Amino acid sequence: MKLLDAELIGSAFKPEEFPKTDLPEFAFCGRSNVGKSSLLNTLVLRENLAHVSSKPGKTRQINFYKVAGKYIFVDMPGFGYANVSKDERLRWAELNYEYFKRRENLVLVALLVDSRLEPQKIDLAQVELFEELRRNYLIVFTKTDKISEDLLKKRIKEFEFLLQYCNFLIEFLPFSAVTKRGREELLALIRKFAEKEKMLK
Repeated sequence: MKLLDAELIGSAFKPEEFPKTDLPEFAFCGRSNVGKSSLLNTLVLRENLAHVSSKPGKTRQINFYKVAGKYIFVDMPGFGYANVSKDERLRWAELNYEYFKRRENLVLVALLVDSRLEPQKIDLAQVELFEELRRNYLIVFTKTDKISEDLLKKRIKEFEFLLQYCNFLIEFLPFSAVTKRGREELLALIRKFAEKEKMLK
């Protein structure tokens, strides 16, 4: 496994603070405490790129990381439960929406869902948003080391049934930050979409 160079190039609390880059962007989003920071750290094989916390709502802005000099990984504030005010949660939701709506070089969104849970309404609402905005996305099942393979298959089938008519869903990907399951597959997808974007320019 190859360690990837990565550096924080900007943080945005409002849309006008989004950094100007010409690199393809890959956004990572999900409910608070779904394992987003752990996934990002696993992708680049660094323990401290994104801050991992047991407390939901630690990421309060959109963070932009330049990776391998080729991509931008975008760490979104978690949605759903977090120990912050209703106004703050609304601000996060609006910030995320503006990013998904207006960001021209966003090529793929990874929606992280906890593999231990049945499909959640709040996750399905995000899927509706991506479909509405015509954004390519994949569903990443996190924490798969904590469940059996049979339960994982059941979870995937549940999502397959609910999302069978979606047009912009790329695939379902099991992932574990502990075993690094899915890391190579996710990086391969990132390379594929980055190359596709390059050819379109």
